Amino acid sequence: MSKNTNAQPPEKLTGIKLREIPKSAVGVKAIKSALTHINDEVGLVNGIQLLKNLNQKDGFDCPGCAWPDPDEKRAFLAEYCENGAKAVAEEATKNKVSPLFFATHSVKELAKLSDYEIGKSGRITHPMYLSEGKDNYEEISWEDAFQLIAKELNSLNSPDEAIFYTSGRTSNEAAFLYQLFVRQFGTNNLPDCSNMCHESSGAALSETLGIGKGSVTLNDFNHADLVIVVGQNPGTNHPRMLTALGETKNNGGKIITINPLPEVGLLNYKDPQNPLKWVGSGQDLTDLFLQVKINGDVALLKIILKLMKEREYAEPNSVFNHQFINEKTAGLDDMLNDLDNYSISELLQQTGISLEKIKQATELIINNEKIIICWAMGLTQHKNSVDNIREIVNILLLKGSIGKKGAGTCPVRGHSNVQGDRTMGIWEKMSDSFLDKLDNEFNFKSPRKHGFDVVNSIKAMYQKKAKIFFGMGGNFISATPDTEYTAKALKNCNLTVHVSTKLNRSHLIHGKKALILPCLGRSEKDLQVSGEQFVTVENSMGVVHQSNGVLEPHSKKILSEPAIIAGLANATLKESTVNWTELISNYDYIRNKIEAIIPGFENYNKRARQKGGFYLPNNARENNFSPTTTGKANFTINQPSDLKLKDNQFIMMTIRSHDQYNTTIYGLNDRYRGVLNERRVIYMNPEDMKSQQLKQLDLVDLISHFDGEKRIAKGFLVISYDIPKQCTATYFPEANVLVPIKSVAKISNTPASKTVIISIEKR
Repeated sequence: MSKNTNAQPPEKLTGIKLREIPKSAVGVKAIKSALTHINDEVGLVNGIQLLKNLNQKDGFDCPGCAWPDPDEKRAFLAEYCENGAKAVAEEATKNKVSPLFFATHSVKELAKLSDYEIGKSGRITHPMYLSEGKDNYEEISWEDAFQLIAKELNSLNSPDEAIFYTSGRTSNEAAFLYQLFVRQFGTNNLPDCSNMCHESSGAALSETLGIGKGSVTLNDFNHADLVIVVGQNPGTNHPRMLTALGETKNNGGKIITINPLPEVGLLNYKDPQNPLKWVGSGQDLTDLFLQVKINGDVALLKIILKLMKEREYAEPNSVFNHQFINEKTAGLDDMLNDLDNYSISELLQQTGISLEKIKQATELIINNEKIIICWAMGLTQHKNSVDNIREIVNILLLKGSIGKKGAGTCPVRGHSNVQGDRTMGIWEKMSDSFLDKLDNEFNFKSPRKHGFDVVNSIKAMYQKKAKIFFGMGGNFISATPDTEYTAKALKNCNLTVHVSTKLNRSHLIHGKKALILPCLGRSEKDLQVSGEQFVTVENSMGVVHQSNGVLEPHSKKILSEPAIIAGLANATLKESTVNWTELISNYDYIRNKIEAIIPGFENYNKRARQKGGFYLPNNARENNFSPTTTGKANFTINQPSDLKLKDNQFIMMTIRSHDQYNTTIYGLNDRYRGVLNERRVIYMNPEDMKSQQLKQLDLVDLISHFDGEKRIAKGFLVISYDIPKQCTATYFPEANVLVPIKSVAKISNTPASKTVIISIEKR
């Protein structure tokens, strides 16, 4: 059973306030919230000047989510959402974490703070070093920092004893240089945040459609007859998506929402870009809400497939798009035959939804072909998460709803360049064709042995098979599963290094030695030898575009990510075939190298300067499925959940609050769920509360059960909520301690953070 150490947020309550759940999302309250955060962090005047450049074609890309910007006209002063404004405010904050701050605040003292309090400390201004046995970080020069890292790296018995992690905020240019350095060093240990979120999407889509990305564009939402949103809460996590859904409704389309929680943003929405819509009743979005039990998605989708099959057999040519199926797909008969192994009555028990409602959803699917299906982590973080996405593809293939206007797959990514990082080669198992081109361009032999993903990296550090951790952005300890296990893994390292903009808990969970290397944020100017630089990013729909910082850097001691990588490479690699100094003198040189290696980046520098950027090739969008093993789009056979609960056990899923983006906590409110000033809560069905003899705001401990092991998270307040029976929800990172390191998705190895079996003990 785990203990509460400084690896976890402290077990302290902050004074909960419950409010009525609002009936509509965004609108005036969202604008007020955004401006409040801006005012608190940078001041209103400076903040508005900053926001006018956010997501504009000649401005900087939001450091939050990867939702795309419109190709054509963009909203003046409002091409961003509430959480985007919060992200920019956090990055541009007036607060600074200087050497004096570290001199007066020990690691032990800082670890007692909540993640919210740690994040509010401010921007890191100087490279900092924590020597072995010390409890205070001290300033170090960049040269000494690079030499220290180089010495540790070069003293390893094998390059595979080093882990090089990447978060999704890293630009294309930095990501490309980073993977090049790591492979020249001699390892493919390149885990990234995709391993923990959409790895399941990439695995499923690559197998079925030949590309690990979605197939739709933003404009497709204007033409869709039906949009199905599964396992996603865009009102909090991707608020600008609500505008796209609103356009679907304006053009006569319908929306089905499938989720364990009824999320306000998907029910009703007030467009913040249109002042005329700030008041009034708002726009209803969801036409049909299917409140599925946690991990009941395959069962639900399989019922829909069985109903579609039944109708097609009764009325031939009324459901299936036979021309598309015959010309473009493989495996139909096996998939349809497998459906006979399941009865609707058995599958229904897993869904918690009435058959009548499922039939309504099936009718909408049968009667339309321009169908978009969107999903996020509600589908990708289960043992059978790859099955979830493959079953979605089965439905789309039956309808021929791929590669046509208004139809296709839409995995909604998190960090603003997480998709671009993978395109640039941040992956532990890149293809030989990519590595061959890399070798040819830079005249070296890159390693072919697959590296560690996130879960296997943690295990390797825990087992002392890996001795150095280098994190390019992110908050590793707060993002990863099994908090105490991961903390022990990091503490086993000889050296931990974090490239960061702001202080976070990962800086306090360190190896024998530790470094913090401060880098520029998206909103800051990047000045190199040849002058001011821009970087590029790729959004969720495959558009590559530039990002230009507008603020002066917080400190003269901050370097850009490419400059940090070049400095590290120059110090570490004794006989590198790369002129790292030249590459960072002008980022056009980096883009020239990317163009030479990665398909789709022809005339990169020219097209990157086009207003709005350019689309990368997408074979699924073009109805070309030749990259798959069959050369066609593949139907697949998928398994429903095999989860079994004992008496007094529940399924727990981790979720975000509204004042949060990934591990960054902007505030303590979850306005759309009616919970203010508290994060240590567990949402429960009222009947479950009664059976457990629990009342509103009772204090409980949560115990997870996996493979005979128990983990505990102490001090959570019970909240009665509209959630299916035997299902519960808690916020991460507070509940990450309950997610077992061995509980992962098949194929993708993604932590199963949405299906944690727990029991609840009243204090």
